[in-house]
Amino acid sequence: MSNYIQSENDESLAAELCSPLPPERVIFAYTMNAIAFGFTGIALIPLFSILWEILVRGISGIKPEIFVKTVIDNGFANAILGTIIMVGIGAVLSIPTGIMTGIFLAEFGQTSPIAGIVRFIASILTGVPSIVVGIFAYGIIVLVTKGFSAIAGGFALAVIMLPVIVLTTEESLKLIPISQRLASAALGGTRFQTTSRIVVAAAIPGITTGILLAVARAAGETAPLIFTALFSFDWSEKLGLLSPTASLPVLIFNLYNDPDPEKSQLVWTTSIVLLSLILCVSIVSRLVIRQRRIK
Repeated sequence: MSNYIQSENDESLAAELCSPLPPERVIFAYTMNAIAFGFTGIALIPLFSILWEILVRGISGIKPEIFVKTVIDNGFANAILGTIIMVGIGAVLSIPTGIMTGIFLAEFGQTSPIAGIVRFIASILTGVPSIVVGIFAYGIIVLVTKGFSAIAGGFALAVIMLPVIVLTTEESLKLIPISQRLASAALGGTRFQTTSRIVVAAAIPGITTGILLAVARAAGETAPLIFTALFSFDWSEKLGLLSPTASLPVLIFNLYNDPDPEKSQLVWTTSIVLLSLILCVSIVSRLVIRQRRIK
């Protein structure tokens, strides 16, 4: 008797789930979807308008020679190299430190008061204006070395990248299910082995995304580099990393109001190149993550 009643309940529940929605609910659902798509389109209009303006004004200036000439010769080869060098210095300083700090916060310092302080400082640093970071790096590096340099610029970018990497690493590790940690412990894995071989390996896509966000933000920063690396219209001096260094964002800042038509054209072309560099980094990282998942 109980089985019969249960069968009837299941059939009635299935019929209710499969029955069409009332007209008012259907209208409400379509209305909400239309509103959501409408607001999404409105939000995308400024983005596409900016991209369109940059492409229209800058595409005509893309010529092979601008990639080998310096700014003084209406090219930006030195600015591309300077941007790569300073972002690379920032990445070398911030990525290992940020990942280790994120691992500590997520895996080893959950109940530690130090972890709470570190997390609070990282959250505060994400909202600090970049110009303040530039002044900080100016006081730490430029005043000590008595000169503007790529190292000072890379240090400023590292300070900007660090909190983003720390917080995204921590959140990525927290998303890994507890069951994977327990399974590793049940098989005899130590806490270090579980963290390094299981948890971190599973969180690599999220960590990589955080690193990309940090690199993308650092590559487009201008204010910190004005206070630290300054600018150079030609190749850096023999001192290399210890001399003023050009960068793409500062090039755009310095030449935007230049009355020379060639320099004005160079600004728009530089904008396209800067966006392209960030896009290439994102694509390569996605390909690496995809290959790792396939393996």
